[in-house]
Amino acid sequence: MAAPLASLCLAACAQLVTPAPNWTTLFDSASNLNGWTLVGDANWRLQEGAIQADLLRSKGPSYLVSKQTFTDQEIYAEMWVDTHTNSGIFIRCQDPQKIGADNCYEINVWDTRPDPSYGTGAIVDVAKVSPMPKAGGQWNTLEIKAKNNHLTVKLNGVVTADATDSKFSSGYLALQFGSGVVKFRKVLTRPI
Repeated sequence: MAAPLASLCLAACAQLVTPAPNWTTLFDSASNLNGWTLVGDANWRLQEGAIQADLLRSKGPSYLVSKQTFTDQEIYAEMWVDTHTNSGIFIRCQDPQKIGADNCYEINVWDTRPDPSYGTGAIVDVAKVSPMPKAGGQWNTLEIKAKNNHLTVKLNGVVTADATDSKFSSGYLALQFGSGVVKFRKVLTRPI
């Protein structure tokens, strides 16, 4: 009985490893939303130590967009989604008021996406994922590296996308809510 319990503990602990202290906090459970600009009309709020959204008041997705731009960076996020959530993190966004896969890199978290090749763990229209991991119903770590034209995504410590693309070299970072329930309890970044 002790061995299965120890394995379970190790698996859970491996998912939520906090990066080294030289990271900049964009959000943690003690933060507020002052560093973000709301785009769209979702009910983004602080609740139980996380940024959460679960309701769109108008058509189309909603985003929390950073007020600063980034070039070469690493991102570490802890997020929880339900099984039907459409969410993700957009990086190198060119226009902070118009967020989409046509002017940003979209790191997708969407377990039930109609085309699963660009579902959870993929970079939409850049790097497909196969097989697609599932993020729904649990806390997940999402690690993103963007250095020059090289992009890497890890979900829960497993590389899901590794691509070279030079469309965007810098821009804003955005957290997406499209449907379901999404919670971010930690969002950190550092230059690389």
